[in-house]
Amino acid sequence: MYDLSALEAVLTGSSFAGKLHFAALTGSTNTDALEASRAGAPHGSVYFADEQRAGRGRGDHSWQSAAGEGLYVSVLLRPTMPAARLPLLPLAAGLAAADAIHAASGLTADLRWPNDLLIGERKCGGILAESKIEGGAVAFAVVGIGINVHQRSFGPGMATAATSLDLGAGRHISREALLVALLKSLERETPGLQEESAGTAIAARLERASTWIRGRRVDVHGPQACTGVTAGLDEHGFLLVDTADGRVTVQTGGMRAAQIG
Repeated sequence: MYDLSALEAVLTGSSFAGKLHFAALTGSTNTDALEASRAGAPHGSVYFADEQRAGRGRGDHSWQSAAGEGLYVSVLLRPTMPAARLPLLPLAAGLAAADAIHAASGLTADLRWPNDLLIGERKCGGILAESKIEGGAVAFAVVGIGINVHQRSFGPGMATAATSLDLGAGRHISREALLVALLKSLERETPGLQEESAGTAIAARLERASTWIRGRRVDVHGPQACTGVTAGLDEHGFLLVDTADGRVTVQTGGMRAAQIG
């Protein structure tokens, strides 16, 4: 279980100080954060749980959230930025999460566009961003991040083989240290989204941090399903894929390593 007093002490002076909301059990931290957002909760409010019964991933996928085994956290942001920049938010959160994983465990996380965190070829985490738009601007956004920490086994039927930080590092990783590192990383990353050059800067950093963004042959699934070789990101954070029929700009969906044969 988390030591809330210790967490509050170490976050003193940050955007999250005095705004931690912990539940031993909840349906979904993103749902909790969205409800609080609509009720006027302030920027920097953090909702996290020891266990989720209805954890959600992108595309209405479920997220396994067993008690005491992972980090399940959602952060409420009220950024000053146009709605057109929203696709950059989960990418910035991915960079923040990768930094936090390295700080807490020493592991290097790979980033698979748009929202997957991997250790090697195995998935260890994911990101779900949900928002409200008013007048072409972002009224609020909730960034949900789930990271496998202590899990030793995983259920069948996963699209990508899974792992955890404990398995990857070969030792026990502190969820509290991971949470603190994540919040501090988010505080560094998210203000940059308000800059005009945010898309170009994030695209360049993702290319350096990910083995998936450029030069990887992939199968894209979703409305713009295709097979080809990734060719980077555009200034909106959309994935460029060179296919046999030309370049495709993938705005939504996901990808896997292309099947051979």
